[in-house]
Amino acid sequence: MAVLKIHEKDNVAVALDTVNQGETVEIGSLSIEALEKIDKGHKIALRDIKQGENIIKYGFPIGHATTDIKAGEWVHSHNVKTNLGEISSYEYTPSLSNIKKIETSLTFKGFVREDGRVGVRNEIWIIPTVSCVNRNISIIAQIASKKYAGVKNIEGIYEFTHPYGCSQLGEDHRNTQTILANLVNHPNAGGVLVVGLGCENNNIDEFKKVLGDYNPNRVKFLVAQEVEDEIQAGVELIGELVEYASKFEREDCPVSELVVGLKCGGSDGFSGITANPLVGSFSDKLISYGGSTVLTEVPEMFGAETILMNRAINREVFEKTVKLINDFKEYFMSYNQPIYENPSPGNKKGGITTLEEKSLGCTQKGGTSDVVDVLNYGEVVKEKGLSLLNGPGNDMVAATALAAAGCHIILFTTGRGTPLGTAVPTIKISTNSDLYNKKSNWMDFDAGRLLSGETMEKLTEELMDYVIKVASGQKCKAEELGFREITIFKDGVTL
Repeated sequence: MAVLKIHEKDNVAVALDTVNQGETVEIGSLSIEALEKIDKGHKIALRDIKQGENIIKYGFPIGHATTDIKAGEWVHSHNVKTNLGEISSYEYTPSLSNIKKIETSLTFKGFVREDGRVGVRNEIWIIPTVSCVNRNISIIAQIASKKYAGVKNIEGIYEFTHPYGCSQLGEDHRNTQTILANLVNHPNAGGVLVVGLGCENNNIDEFKKVLGDYNPNRVKFLVAQEVEDEIQAGVELIGELVEYASKFEREDCPVSELVVGLKCGGSDGFSGITANPLVGSFSDKLISYGGSTVLTEVPEMFGAETILMNRAINREVFEKTVKLINDFKEYFMSYNQPIYENPSPGNKKGGITTLEEKSLGCTQKGGTSDVVDVLNYGEVVKEKGLSLLNGPGNDMVAATALAAAGCHIILFTTGRGTPLGTAVPTIKISTNSDLYNKKSNWMDFDAGRLLSGETMEKLTEELMDYVIKVASGQKCKAEELGFREITIFKDGVTL
């Protein structure tokens, strides 16, 4: 099959392979001659489309034709424009899935913490309160990793540098403190060393106010200005954390304990056909088992937001979703920036034309489950089921926000490819098999097999099995490569 028509209402199809000019493609009883070359992942018109008429993909408008388009012509940004406007009003029209809960004996080997929470890693994390000690904690991590290598049950010692912690005001400063506090409290960390300089806005005493109650055996603090040799002192404190954390061992935990983040980046024309629907199917299955998933990237909900709004479990969640969308639009407008400055150049090269098209593909990662909660940036998951999280589309910021929200693992779909990894295991799922084979050092799972006859049910089971293996200790590619970074959202001034 050279092209794929996704929905019966669609007036465009997606090229599964490059279609050359003059080549005839068939969709059911319809035969169309390509009037020009259509690259893989791009759209071909299935019939004549008049100027101003909507382009339909996934059964929804993804924009309108800016000129007359003939059947067989390439449909892309040169002849299509978004339909989207700015702030919108919405009506709550519930369309709930009420996915049935399924009793399952499925488990993973996790670490049960003293407070009852479960982690999928037993690592030692070093968190700086301020960027001034970034290099110091990197040295501490290097020395400690060698000194305590091979200690039973310790799965690594890692630092998470960032550029903030001082010279920030208001919400920016609070965001930095909140994200860092959430990482300190993350159950994937068996022990945490918090390192400060001593004179920063986010000094240890101030940070403790945000952190709240903590276990002094699990969390240690070091102020670099107050000791003679902060490297030596840090390595010694890591030793105490290693001794504490080494007592935890993997044990059977119900799959309902898992919290999985849903993310995409470097999307292409197949994202909404293969990888994102697969992740959505996984999400529905995990939720049916009593687990939780989190969908973020608010700007990539624009144009598909009503689908999520109508899946809100009640009017309160609906109103929170409306606020989530409109507040992010107002954020763009406050800087006199276009709301729809999307898709990216890479997205367009991969076949995505408008933000509606990107969003209709992006939101499929949330499956069909009801939306049970909407989280502000820096909030932690509270409800079982699908939650929406306030955050930008930027890959590193969004991935960090998911980790800070309590996600144990992130499923990251991509059609163009990315090596990115954050504080928690970040599983890369390719939208096409070419990418999976080309970048085998980056990719963990090939969703492109859906285009070659594999069934959604089979691949969903395979992905669930793989996630359980990762949750039980198997490293994904980003972990193997040592790709672990965090980035904190910034909006305001720097002093």
